[in-house]
Amino acid sequence: MHYRSREVEQVRIVYDCDVLVIGGGIVGLSAAYAITRAAPGTQVTVLEKERGPARHQTGRNSGVIHSGIYYRPGSLKARYAVRGAAELVKFCAEYDIAHAITGKLIVATEKAELPRLHGLVQRGRENGIPVRELGPAQMAEHEPEVRGLAAIHVGTTGVCDFVAVARQLAEASGAEIRYGAEVVRIDRRPTLGVAVRTAAGAVVRARVLVNCAGLHSDEVARLAGDEPGMRIVPFRGEYYSLARPELVRGLVYPVPDPAFPFLGVHLTRGIDGGVHIGPNAVPALAREGYGWGVVRPREVGAALAWPGSWRMARRHWRYGAGELRRSVSKAAFTGAVQRLLPAVTADDLVPAAAGVRAQAVLRDGTLVDDFLIKEGERTVHVLNAPSPAATASLPIGREVARRALRALGALGSLVGV
Repeated sequence: MHYRSREVEQVRIVYDCDVLVIGGGIVGLSAAYAITRAAPGTQVTVLEKERGPARHQTGRNSGVIHSGIYYRPGSLKARYAVRGAAELVKFCAEYDIAHAITGKLIVATEKAELPRLHGLVQRGRENGIPVRELGPAQMAEHEPEVRGLAAIHVGTTGVCDFVAVARQLAEASGAEIRYGAEVVRIDRRPTLGVAVRTAAGAVVRARVLVNCAGLHSDEVARLAGDEPGMRIVPFRGEYYSLARPELVRGLVYPVPDPAFPFLGVHLTRGIDGGVHIGPNAVPALAREGYGWGVVRPREVGAALAWPGSWRMARRHWRYGAGELRRSVSKAAFTGAVQRLLPAVTADDLVPAAAGVRAQAVLRDGTLVDDFLIKEGERTVHVLNAPSPAATASLPIGREVARRALRALGALGSLVGV
C-alpha cells in the first residue's frame, strides 16, 4: 500500500515545463533554442535573475567572432569555435543582426614571440583555419599604425552584436523567459523531478534542469546537489575606448601566452565603429565585481576557501602581478598598448565598461582551459564557458540540448513521466 501511494503521488505531479534552464545569457538561450528545434513541443522555461538577457559575460565582452585559431586541436573550444563562427555569421545574416567579417592580425613584437607565432600558424592549419604569414610591409597594408616583427592574418575573424543574438535566440526558441527570477533553492528528486524556488517565492517544477548560470554555475550545481569539482574564480577584464579610432582599421592581437586562457590586451574595432582596447585580467572581489569598489566578502571568502585559488596564485603570481599593475596604472596599460600601436598616448584611452570572466579553477589550481559540461541525475551543468563561448554558443547549445533531451527521454520509464 505504501508503494501504491508513492505512485499516485508521482502521477499527480504537475510540471511547469519539461526542461528548466537557469541563466539567460547567450549559452542558456542557445540551449533553449536548440532544445525546441531538436524536439518541437518540448516545453522550456528559462529563469534569468536580471531584468533582461545577456547582462553579464555575453553583453560585456569585446564582440569578437573568434576564428578558433588559439585552441588545442580536437578540443571542444577548437571544434565549437570554428563551427560556431560560421553558424553565427549565417544566424546574423538570417535575422539581420549587425555583424562584419573583418579579419585580424596577431602580431609578434619581440623575437621571443616568433616561435609562438609560428606555432599558431600550425595550430590554425590543424583546426582548418586559413592563415597568412605577414612581414612588416604586409602588416602595414592592413594596419598602417601597427608595428611588429611579423604577424599572421586570420581572415575568418569578425565582430557582431552578441546581445542582439541573445535576444533573437530567446524569441526564436519559443521558450518561456522569466526575467527577475533569481534562483535561491533547488530540490531535486530522481523519481519526481526538480523544483526550483526563486527569490520572489515562485516555484517552478521541471523534469530536467539545465544550469547555464555562468558566474554562478558552480553554486547552482551545488544547490542541485551535484559537486562540480571546480569553483568559479572571477577575473575582471578592464577596457578603454580609443579616442582616435582612425588609428585602428580592424582587429589587432598580441601573441598570447600559452600558459593562460587569456588572450592579452587587444584592439577591436566594434560593429559600432568604435575601437575598444583590452581586456586585462585581474581577480575580481565579487562575481559581478565590475569595479574595485564592488566587494562581496562572502564571495571573496568562498574563493579563498577553495584550495585551487591558492595553488593557482602560487603558480601564476608573476603573471598576475603584471596584470594588476596594468589595472592600477594607466601608464602601464598604455605601455602595453604601445607595443602594438606606438602612436597611442594615455590621453587617447577613455575608460569603458568592464567585464568579468567566469573562470573555472580545479582543486589543484589548474585553470580549466576547455569548455566543461557535466551531468547529474536530471541535471546538465555548463561549468566552464568563458570566451569563445559566445562565438561557439550555437554548437554548445546543441550539445547541452542533446544531453538534456537524452535525460528527458530516459525518464519515460519512470512512473508519472
